Amino acid sequence: MPGYLIKDTTKEERERIVSDSLGNISASCDGCMPGLAEMYQEYIDGKKEIREINMLFQARYVSGEDGPGYGKGGCGFLKKNV
Repeated sequence: MPGYLIKDTTKEERERIVSDSLGNISASCDGCMPGLAEMYQEYIDGKKEIREINMLFQARYVSGEDGPGYGKGGCGFLKKNV
C-alpha cells in the first residue's frame, strides 16, 4: 500500500490522492466540491499533512469558530478569505 505522507509522495501523487478521495471535484450540484479540493491544496503543495488539515477542519467545525483567514462556505468547508 502506497504511503500518503508528504515525504513518501510526489506533488502529482498527492494531487491524484486528493482527486481520487473526493471523487468528481468539478461537480456543480451545490458548489461544494471545488472548495473541498481547495482545502487540501496545502497537502498537495507539501506544506501540511492530510491529518493536520483534517484536524484543523474538525476543530473549527466542532468549536464553531473560524480560524484566522478562513470563513465557512455553504457546506462547511473552509475557504481562505481573499
